[in-house]
Amino acid sequence: MKDGKIFAMFFNASPRKGWNTAKMLEAAKAGAEEAGAETELVNLYDISFPGCKSCFACKLKNAKTNGVCALRDDLRPVLERARKADVLVLGSPIYFSYPTGVYRAFLERLAFPVYSYHYENGKPLVCRDKVIETANIFTMNCPREMMEKIGYTTLLEANTQTLTAVFGASETLYACNTYQFSDYSRYDMTLFTEEEKRTYRDAHFGEDLSSARALGKRLVEKAAIHA
Repeated sequence: MKDGKIFAMFFNASPRKGWNTAKMLEAAKAGAEEAGAETELVNLYDISFPGCKSCFACKLKNAKTNGVCALRDDLRPVLERARKADVLVLGSPIYFSYPTGVYRAFLERLAFPVYSYHYENGKPLVCRDKVIETANIFTMNCPREMMEKIGYTTLLEANTQTLTAVFGASETLYACNTYQFSDYSRYDMTLFTEEEKRTYRDAHFGEDLSSARALGKRLVEKAAIHA
C-alpha cells in the first residue's frame, strides 16, 4: 500500500505510448483510480534493462535481495516500487505469437525473485506476504476467432499462469483485430483494408476500453480484501 491506499502499477511493454496497448492501460489505470487507488504507469521501453541473468542472488540463503532482483540498473527502482504494490497490470502487443521481448525481460525480473525453490506441502513459499492482484492486457492485429483457432489463447495464458503461480491471482484481457496505423495508405499490405480495420475499431475498441476500465476497478476492489 502507499499512503494508506491500494497501490496499483501498470506497465506498458509496447514501444508506442499512445496507441492500443497504452490506451488500454490508461483505461485500466482510470478504473483503478475510480476505485480509490494510488496509481503509476511505467513505459518499459523508456528503460534500458536486460532479462534475468541467472545469477540466483535472489535465491541465496540469508540474502538481502529477498524477493527483488539483485541487478543494479535502471529497472531496479521500478521493481522496488512494484514490490510494494497491491495490483500489477502488464500490457503488451503480440508480435509473432508472443508478447514483446521487453515484456518477457520484465516478467523475468519481476516474477522470478518472488518465486521460491523452497517447497512445503507441494507449494513454493513465495517471497510475498499477501496475494497480489495481477493481470495481462494483450492487444493484437489478429481477429478473436483466428486467435482461438491458431492457439494464441494457450500460448498467452501461460504468462497469466505464471503470474498466478507467483503472485496468487491473475486474469487476462484481450483486445483483438486492432487498428495498427494512423494512415494505412503508407504501408505495403493486401491482407486487410483500412476500412475494415477502422469499422471494427469504431464498433469494438470502445468496448475494449470499457472492459479495461472495469478490470482496473475490479482488481483494486479485490486487492482491498487482501490488504
